[in-house]
Amino acid sequence: MNNHIEIALLMSAMAGLSTTIGSLFGISIKKPSDRLMSFVLGFSAGVMIMVSFVELLANSIESIGFLSANIGFLVGMGVMFLIDYFIPHEYIGQKDCFPMKQSDKLLRAGLLIALGIGIHNFPEGIVTFVSTLKDVKLGGMIAVAIALHNIPEGLAVAIPVYAATCNRRKAFLWSFFPGLAEPLGALMACFILAPILNATVLGWTLGIVAGIMIFISLDELIPLSKSFGEEHLPILGIIIGMMFIIFSSFILKV
Repeated sequence: MNNHIEIALLMSAMAGLSTTIGSLFGISIKKPSDRLMSFVLGFSAGVMIMVSFVELLANSIESIGFLSANIGFLVGMGVMFLIDYFIPHEYIGQKDCFPMKQSDKLLRAGLLIALGIGIHNFPEGIVTFVSTLKDVKLGGMIAVAIALHNIPEGLAVAIPVYAATCNRRKAFLWSFFPGLAEPLGALMACFILAPILNATVLGWTLGIVAGIMIFISLDELIPLSKSFGEEHLPILGIIIGMMFIIFSSFILKV
């Protein structure tokens, strides 16, 4: 098993950093149109909602029970509400591709998507690492499925940040850093968390993360996607984002 540690870390890193593929696609666009922004933000919300309910909360319920998992879920939403209420939403020194108020919201959305994805990717790194130690082929399959998850997640971060700042480098970096959470999760599993990580701790963590991601989707992404004046694209993006997660989750479980 120890002979597979390097392979497990490498697979976790490759799966996590696949966010850069989506990022490169996002920053290749000169100026995202209102239609594209509306669709991508809806897509991002669909991805985060489906991941939260189908994977994170479901796994939390399996680990710690229905009541505890949903308490954790509400704790996550409550934490995000307090952060949203007490922390000012102002961004200084940015160049605007859209009107100032809309650019502020886009930049904030990009930050929150990056935060949510980073938190979500952390346990995925643990899963990839542990699975690879158990069976390299199984770990490889899981890494590929997670990479499919992460490509649109990189796109979801890069496009709003690029639209708000007109800065390709900043957009790329913002989508790159959440991908690092996955190999970091693998490293933590390898060196630090192994002695204390158990089903209960992981179950509470997944429930809280699910609440955080749902709050971001409902309070930030969906309203912002509708603010571009496109009547049907937000819900179309949500549906397609959910379909993508269903497909990649199916591959993950095969």
